[in-house]
Amino acid sequence: MRIAGKLPQSPTDASYNPPLSTVRTPMSKRKLNRRQQWRIAKIQQEREARARKRDESFEHAEEEGDLGPEQTGLVIANYGSQVLVESEAEGAAPAELRQRCHIRANIDTLVTGDKVAWRPATGESTGGLGVVGARLPRHSELQRPDRYGDMKTVAANIDRILIVIAPYPEPFANAIDRYLVAAETTGIQPLLLLNKIDLIDDSNREQLEDLLRPYPDLGYQVLQLSTKTGEGLGNLLETLAQGTSVFVGQSGVGKSSLINGLLPGTDARTGALSEATGKGTHTTTAAELFHLPSGGDLIDSPGIREFGIWHMSEQELLEGYVEFRPFIGYCRFRDCRHQSEPGCAIQEALERGDISQRRMDSFLHLRNSLENE
Repeated sequence: MRIAGKLPQSPTDASYNPPLSTVRTPMSKRKLNRRQQWRIAKIQQEREARARKRDESFEHAEEEGDLGPEQTGLVIANYGSQVLVESEAEGAAPAELRQRCHIRANIDTLVTGDKVAWRPATGESTGGLGVVGARLPRHSELQRPDRYGDMKTVAANIDRILIVIAPYPEPFANAIDRYLVAAETTGIQPLLLLNKIDLIDDSNREQLEDLLRPYPDLGYQVLQLSTKTGEGLGNLLETLAQGTSVFVGQSGVGKSSLINGLLPGTDARTGALSEATGKGTHTTTAAELFHLPSGGDLIDSPGIREFGIWHMSEQELLEGYVEFRPFIGYCRFRDCRHQSEPGCAIQEALERGDISQRRMDSFLHLRNSLENE
């Protein structure tokens, strides 16, 4: 079925001249031929026509009284053109606690964790779906590059990033610092979680202690946990109860097992989400927000768990090392590489002991890896 509305001329038409907006897309990083430009413009206009039609149906629903009063809500999951919203209004009716919602056309992209102003459906003119009318300000964003290299927000309003490591696979300082720097650039508090401590013995205990020793002095909290014995679980639950958290870390450190342990019954969680949406389990979502039984929220998706350094500049990398910050901008040369240049404030801090050699080596290693990437 074709959406009503005037579409761009065919690229075979000699008078065809695509508007600038059709080429200012992520795909513009590649040279587009006239057929591709016409196709992009056509799809965009069809999307705009569908959005106008949706907004008209929302206005009709308001006139018919099929939408409840506006209230604040929390985006629990995102399905592209629709989101699952949980009401934050006191005394909300059971049917209004969670509803799948349309999104008004003038709203920027919504992600899991967003706070929104929305109106629940009370009639059938919207198909039983509520309407999100506005996105409320975010206090943090977690981003990653999309297929074209542009940064895309994947979750919002996160309070804490827990970097999970374990005795096996063996953790390395460079890998830990890579996650810490990436977290620092988001403005979200990072902390370290040493998982699987039941695997610590005389062969690796000293090495792990040396690895983690510098971080508390830099202001990073270090938690230790064994999901097998339960040791350290109380401290973790107490931390998670304060706001919204995500887990990140390399494969094999036990993130999935940890999350499943905190949220028992994966099938039950999926079934509850499906029941709330009323749309079955076939709709995929980039990230989901779960309320932990002991308090606090957890946003989880495989993409978030593999969070790392994405398209970071050297300046951002430098500022990601918290102990470097007091000395940034005080080097003699503006293009200082912080290695052997005279008057380097970073090197002088290293010589005084304000910066450790290990962290300096880590910075140089990550800078080289970014340049190679």
